[in-house]
Amino acid sequence: MTPAPQIPTVTLKGGAMPLLGLGTWQSEGGDAERAVVAALELGYTHVDTATGYGNEAEVGRALSLVDVDRDAVFVTTKLPPDHAGRERRTLHESLAALGTDHLDLWLVHWPPNKQATPATWEQFIAARDEGLVRSIGVSNYSIAQIDELIAATGEAPAVNQIPWSPGDFDADLLAAHAERGVVVEGYSPFKRTDLDDPVLTAIAEAHGVSTRQVVLRWHVDHGIVVIPKSTNKDRIAHNLEALQFTLSADELAQIDGLGGK
Repeated sequence: MTPAPQIPTVTLKGGAMPLLGLGTWQSEGGDAERAVVAALELGYTHVDTATGYGNEAEVGRALSLVDVDRDAVFVTTKLPPDHAGRERRTLHESLAALGTDHLDLWLVHWPPNKQATPATWEQFIAARDEGLVRSIGVSNYSIAQIDELIAATGEAPAVNQIPWSPGDFDADLLAAHAERGVVVEGYSPFKRTDLDDPVLTAIAEAHGVSTRQVVLRWHVDHGIVVIPKSTNKDRIAHNLEALQFTLSADELAQIDGLGGK
């Protein structure tokens, strides 16, 4: 069996976040549990779930079934926007379902009522300061909304999880996050990509890999966290193999050029 490749990380205040993880959106019941077990056995060290996915208990069972140190796995879950005002209760429910005493990352899943909602962010900071969560962040927030949280509390989110793919590439948006010390985490890397694009197929052929692997490697080489979802063990393994090659600066630039297409 080929040893799992070392997954590169990005540093958050609360610890190192693996740049490649397993997404579990739309993974339900036994499928979710089996997917997480397979990923952990293959060498993944990062699992992303959310209260709204309805599978925290399955993710928790998978974590308990695999002989792996809890501190060796980076676990993320998210607060549904309609749970603003009951943040603490939701957090404790998530911890219980996941079978853990802390989260590695807790995100506000969407801006509540489409507003930045600093009151919710203050609750996240308090949970982090109490040790229930190691790092805190947001998902689907605009730069203006992030700035509102910073203005209200003096603290930027560690992470903003947003849709990201070559077609979404926006150097200014990445720079705006970097200026604020916010790590970008991308979701739906394949759904938003033309995997038959000639640029991607040519680069894939040059490396003897798939265009999916090229897309994942592009994220990693840019320092963007990516969490492809799958319940198929072969696909989960295939995604991890994206770490077995690197892209040149020219190849990265070619893929960046797909932004806005």
